[in-house]
Amino acid sequence: MSTIISKAGPSTSTSKPSTSTSKPSKQSKPPRLKPERPVWDEEPGAAAKAGKFIVLAVVVLAVLGPLYTIVLTSISSQATITQAGGLVLVPGEISFAAYQQILSGGVVTRAVLVSVGVTATGTALSMVVSILCAYGLSRPGSFAHTPILFTLLITMFFSAGIIPSYLLVSGLGLINTYWALILPSCISVFNIIILRGFFMGIDRGILDSARIDGASEWRTLTQIVLPMSKAVTAVIALFYGVGYWNAFFNAVLYINDSAMNPLQVVLRSYVLQGVSVPGQVDVGTGAAAGPALQMAVIVLAMVPILIVYPFVQKHFTKGVMIGAVKG
Repeated sequence: MSTIISKAGPSTSTSKPSTSTSKPSKQSKPPRLKPERPVWDEEPGAAAKAGKFIVLAVVVLAVLGPLYTIVLTSISSQATITQAGGLVLVPGEISFAAYQQILSGGVVTRAVLVSVGVTATGTALSMVVSILCAYGLSRPGSFAHTPILFTLLITMFFSAGIIPSYLLVSGLGLINTYWALILPSCISVFNIIILRGFFMGIDRGILDSARIDGASEWRTLTQIVLPMSKAVTAVIALFYGVGYWNAFFNAVLYINDSAMNPLQVVLRSYVLQGVSVPGQVDVGTGAAAGPALQMAVIVLAMVPILIVYPFVQKHFTKGVMIGAVKG
């Protein structure tokens, strides 16, 4: 009986070290290291923050400095402008005679109305055509999908030139009409590609569900696709609107009647070429100086874009990036 116990004892004693030796093996595993973050994700130091602040401050001053000078000169009196030597940097006597002369009637007022009408009509027409074209090209199996897309891409790199374009507009009878300011710039292939990329990125199951429920392509576009594409459509509308508002070459090329000129043509001839603008009403002794009138025209050209841009800014980065990455 004792021998049995003695034989069993060592067996139990030898089993303990095996368990004790197994524990260090678990503790000896090296700790898992966290993946290192890239340099641009690291928290910048004090010197880097100071450098960024200085760069951003210089950029802001470079943008706001000329704008401040233009606005201040446009609302300064003739004596203040003469004392400053042309452009006013220090506020002096304030006078709104320049805006009174411009907005009291004449070429500038009509040019503003022409620019507003062309921009609103052109932007609406361009958005309708671009959305329809981009949606059709984004649907697999659409009619002549590849040839149409290939033809559009060719126009991004090759153009007919000024003379063939003029002959085409003249042949269509659009010379000296407002349509000559809209139709030649109606379609931008770049904007269509952005819209197409966004439409292709929409979940296919959503569109298939709409078709199963009996929705037509038109209803799918208007009630499903467009409400999901507010960001990219707002950005594309801004692109078209700024393009129509700033365009002057089509007016110089196709418009012969000076009464039909948009604001940018008047701005170019009056500010850059020094041509006097006829049709202004004299306000007597409070008449504005030449630099004040020039700066007032520039301010009127900038105001609509400055008003619209803050409402579209929140969609700008999101709309462009999504449209460029997806598809």
